[in-house]
Amino acid sequence: MTDLTADEARRIILRAQGFLGAAARAGGVPAMLRRVGAVQLDTISVLARSHELVAYARLGAVGRDSVERAYWDSPARAFEYWCHAACVLPIEQWPLYDFRRRAFRERRFRWHEVPPVVDKVLEQVRSDGPLTTADIGGSKNGGPWWDWSDTKIAIEWLLDIGEVVCTRRVGWRRVYELAERAVPAELLGLDLSDAECVTRLTGIAGRALGVATRADLADFTRVKGAHGALLDEALLSGAAGLVPVRVSGWPARRGGGASGPNAWADPAALDGEPRGRHRTTPLSPFDSLIWERARAERVFGLNHRLEAYVPRDKRVHGYFAMPVLAGGRIIGRVDPAREGATLVARQVGFEPGARARDVTAMSDALWEAASWVGCADVRVERVGTPELEAPLRAAVTRDPR
Repeated sequence: MTDLTADEARRIILRAQGFLGAAARAGGVPAMLRRVGAVQLDTISVLARSHELVAYARLGAVGRDSVERAYWDSPARAFEYWCHAACVLPIEQWPLYDFRRRAFRERRFRWHEVPPVVDKVLEQVRSDGPLTTADIGGSKNGGPWWDWSDTKIAIEWLLDIGEVVCTRRVGWRRVYELAERAVPAELLGLDLSDAECVTRLTGIAGRALGVATRADLADFTRVKGAHGALLDEALLSGAAGLVPVRVSGWPARRGGGASGPNAWADPAALDGEPRGRHRTTPLSPFDSLIWERARAERVFGLNHRLEAYVPRDKRVHGYFAMPVLAGGRIIGRVDPAREGATLVARQVGFEPGARARDVTAMSDALWEAASWVGCADVRVERVGTPELEAPLRAAVTRDPR
């Protein structure tokens, strides 16, 4: 068993996630997607949509069109499915979600009852696909967003059970196609048991996270119950390819004792000390580096929640506050917006103990992000750390270009 300090674990995690060292930027967006294993999708778009921000955070000012091509292209390089949440996943992972597709098929229910029109919708995709929801009758009945039409419920159910797949989007709308036409035949032909699926996905999660607790690994692919037991078996047997480690300062594993292992690691991640340049960047709240709150607090001391759905008068950090990573640590948060060609930092806050170099890093992060989205200026509105307000405003005023 390997003993790690919390700082060593943090650096291993940063390297595994692509934030430390030049090697992480090799291969562009397709390689980045395979490195992180899953990129969460979300409808909110401030500077850009979250799936674009994930690529930018690791690769810098990558072309936004290249991000789209890496996710949604023909032939399929990726597909959308349920992992940690709704995610873009490398197409090679298609067979690994058979366990979830089988579970959905057995339940025949998720958020809505499956309507009788489902067979008709499948035949429509078979004869006329690929199709969007607009092509098959619309997505809503006219009420709230969750008031789906029967055709929307049907097509999403067909997606859940793997009859159809989304491998591209048009104008942010999913394009649905028969899986047998969109997924490579060699992947469709694989027939994996639930145990094989969960074992392989546990290994992917472990490599993507670098160092992770059992809870972190289960959260990555949201397995529980019988599937959670398969994860445990894959870890304890070694089939997932991960090794037990003990990270000082991390909570003890239940039933493992204070001196026992409390996490799992990718053996390759333990090989050699993580070295290289750290990325300085704002992070989407849905980035896999911080998407799980307990892990973000354990690794970075970051207590963060998305406040987009919190009433305005109750928000602390802002509508879409983005934690800012610099030097391998979270130095603060910024709530961004765009007004024409200006990136507006509606609210900036620094973490306790912030120093002068953190002010410079925050300014650099704002200017680089502004340039990436085509903004020519940066304006700071509110600074929640009074002693650093004047230095930050002065730093932002000095255009670094």
